[in-house]
This record gives sequence, C-alpha cells and structure tokens, in this order.
Amino acid sequence: MNFHINQNITIHNLKIDGITNSSVFQIGSAGIIKSLSNLYNTGGFTEPAPGAETSQETPEVTPLVPLAPPTG
Repeated sequence: MNFHINQNITIHNLKIDGITNSSVFQIGSAGIIKSLSNLYNTGGFTEPAPGAETSQETPEVTPLVPLAPPTG
C-alpha cells in the first residue's frame, strides 16, 4: 500500500530544550525512520585518552544564597 502525502508546514517559532545522540526530531510524515550512528576520530588521536585526575578533597563552596545552618 502506498500513501502519497503532500504537506505544507509553516513554523513561526520552534524551541528544542534538549537533544541527545539518540534523539529523533520529525516534522511531517515519514514512512520509515532508520537509525544511524557515526563515530569519527576528528582529532586524529592514536592512543587512548589519559585517565581522569581524582581529588579526595571537597572544595569549600560559598553559596550564592545565604542558607540556615543544618539542624539535627
């Protein structure tokens, strides 16, 4: 069965809050959506990345809003 769909879509304002690698954004009709994932080494790296540096110290953070001391 074949469907022939003619559409005229006008978008005046479009806001997308978040998008990830597995997001699908569609406007209109689609018969089949095929997933595609490509990984590229655009930096030309030849070795694994170095390990992350870990710190056991918790930095002192001053809140932007004055908070009451904890109770309990």
